[in-house]
Amino acid sequence: MQQTLIEDMISNGVINLDKPRGPTSHEVTAWVKHLLGINKAGHTGTLDPHVSGVLPVALGKATSAVQAMHLASKEYIFILRFHAPVDKSTVDEVFSNFRGEIFQVPPLRSAVARKGRIRTIYEMEILESEGMDYLIRVKCDAGTYIRTLCKDIGLASGAGANMRELRRIASGCFHERESVTLHDLSTAVYAWRVEKDERYLRRIILPPSTLFAHLKKVIIKDSAVDAICHGAQLMIPGIESITPGIAKGEHIAIMTGKDEVVALAVTVMGEREFETMKRGIFARVLRVYMPRGVYPRGWKSRGPRGG
Repeated sequence: MQQTLIEDMISNGVINLDKPRGPTSHEVTAWVKHLLGINKAGHTGTLDPHVSGVLPVALGKATSAVQAMHLASKEYIFILRFHAPVDKSTVDEVFSNFRGEIFQVPPLRSAVARKGRIRTIYEMEILESEGMDYLIRVKCDAGTYIRTLCKDIGLASGAGANMRELRRIASGCFHERESVTLHDLSTAVYAWRVEKDERYLRRIILPPSTLFAHLKKVIIKDSAVDAICHGAQLMIPGIESITPGIAKGEHIAIMTGKDEVVALAVTVMGEREFETMKRGIFARVLRVYMPRGVYPRGWKSRGPRGG
């Protein structure tokens, strides 16, 4: 198999970056653009300057797929400090009440409108504690405000609480275990430009399909690809296979058999309906990412109607 050119990877790839404390997410993204010598890059979820951790950065053409990551769950480790001593049984009870769906109002300093929203806490555990400080790991919906979560936990405990430290350890399929620092990236770019060694940079830059890895997939036939690219909805006859367990109203990634991303869509039926029906719309396309003409046209356009 022919190896992808490193220039093509840089113009359409993703970096799982470990953002340091201090700079803004925008500044870090600007440094990535400067290091790689590209005009376009975008991060997939803002981290405040004092927060460190996983910040996926899309490069070049891959920036158009950043929207898909807005649906990905996030995972954090943070320090919560109670304002007064709280006994263990109360702490355990309070934490149990904050698992599942919760109601949040964004903080005053938030850039979004301060409207209440429902968010889901999938997992929350106490890793360790010392005095009134608790080290917590939480997995939650995108858009969950951890500072607000700490404040609400404090109110529920009766003692009050605030967030002391925060680090994002995962965003969708991107985890801190595989993340790289700006120093790592700088070293890899030097090896490529000066020493003509691409190996390190190839390890760092991931394919754009990684941005969709958290979504369930629908593999479509080659003959259906160009129709989707021209604005068609995803019809059952054009489907090759689906990820088991797909539900109605779920966001999915439409893929080719070569693991290429075609579009982001939302289903109008689930797996059961798909198995029993032979025709109809399976999903409505929200955004197309593959350019027209990449795959041969396998559909016929309607000509003008005769009189």
